[in-house]
Amino acid sequence: MITPDIHAERILVLDFGSEYTQLIARKVRTAGVYCEVHPFDMEEGALRDFNPKGIILSCDPGAAPLVADPQPVAAAYQLDVPLLSIGYEHARLPARVQKIPDYDNTSSPGLIQQFVLQDCGCTGLWTPANIIEDAIASVRAQVGERQVLLGLSGGVDSSVVAALLHRAIGNQLTCVFVDHGLLRLHEGDQVMRMFADNMGVKVIRVDAEQRFLERLKGVSDPEEKRKIIGRTFIEVFDEEAAKLEGIDFLAQGTIYPDIIESVAIKHGKARVIKSHHNVGGLPEDMKFELVEPLKELFKDEVRKLGVELGLPEAMVYRHPFPGPGLGVRILGEINKEYADLLRQADHIFIEELRNWVDESTGKNWYDLTSQAFAVFVPVKSVGVVNDERRYAWVVSLRAVETIDFMTARWAHLPYGLIEKVSTRIITEIENISRVVYDVSSKPPATIEWE
Repeated sequence: MITPDIHAERILVLDFGSEYTQLIARKVRTAGVYCEVHPFDMEEGALRDFNPKGIILSCDPGAAPLVADPQPVAAAYQLDVPLLSIGYEHARLPARVQKIPDYDNTSSPGLIQQFVLQDCGCTGLWTPANIIEDAIASVRAQVGERQVLLGLSGGVDSSVVAALLHRAIGNQLTCVFVDHGLLRLHEGDQVMRMFADNMGVKVIRVDAEQRFLERLKGVSDPEEKRKIIGRTFIEVFDEEAAKLEGIDFLAQGTIYPDIIESVAIKHGKARVIKSHHNVGGLPEDMKFELVEPLKELFKDEVRKLGVELGLPEAMVYRHPFPGPGLGVRILGEINKEYADLLRQADHIFIEELRNWVDESTGKNWYDLTSQAFAVFVPVKSVGVVNDERRYAWVVSLRAVETIDFMTARWAHLPYGLIEKVSTRIITEIENISRVVYDVSSKPPATIEWE
């Protein structure tokens, strides 16, 4: 069977600084058509070389413009392709441009889908099965018979990369799983069972908990904790890589939003609020060529690929987990006692979210929330457990609902569910005396506490 060229039909989304740009691009992808996001002032030559079948101008009318009088490059109007403006208005806008006042109006009988499939004449080649076949062919062409190394974290992105590369090149793939001691309960064992035992992937597990905790001793600043965890991760990974012979390629779970964000920052069209949660940054002296099979995909597309590749849905659709792990969910200084307590509390919270079913939807509350977790608060509080006074630590529960993680509403969990989680945590974990629930939305708060 000949795999179709999934990039043959392509839509260009020009971003004028709208918070909805990625949502627009995802709607195009959902319609089965490849698209890319570029700054509104991308170079004319690059725009013509992209050769789009249609162009979408994405702007947020309520936001301050990135620059005075923002206008797309002239080639955007000169190409003989359909144009759709979402929230962008300008005196020089050609009369032939279709206009939608703002993103909220794009959902009326599916206007973006209609634009892509009918106006632009695309047929919908961008499907999970086609993407997998295309990625496998690309990896095999790039790698040949040589060896690939992957840092496997157990998160969705690296897990899908592992499954995809294993299908493409089999035993040419070696994974290094760095257990930094800040993972969720039993997570390290679960990673090994899924990939090494069940799938036959070569996985080297490195127990580095003591090294990480020693480096983090006495450190309470959130940014410094992230940097230490990132640097130590790279150090451990580099040491393991040096033990292996014949490795030519390094695989990474880079996804498309990472590319969009880095381009925006490079061109001064984004503001950095804090360091990204994912452990990143590679030493310059690592002489590996990169393999990034997910770099064109949004997160929801990565999850669909994971299911298509046979990974368990419970793993593929897990809530996001930061690269530094519990390191950004333990406020202040990190130590093993705090990490162990938080692991247990978080496990109870997630377990009860999965068990508690909402009668109106038939779904459990884990699936109804976008992200949920426990936070260790280094404050002691007096309590009474089994008629005895207890002076112990405080844990906060956090659950949010969101579409794009740029904004989020605190999840209105049933009181009975919160009560059950609180009761279990306090009675089952000896050194916790109080549980609180975070009712802060984003903005002004962030989703993670650090």
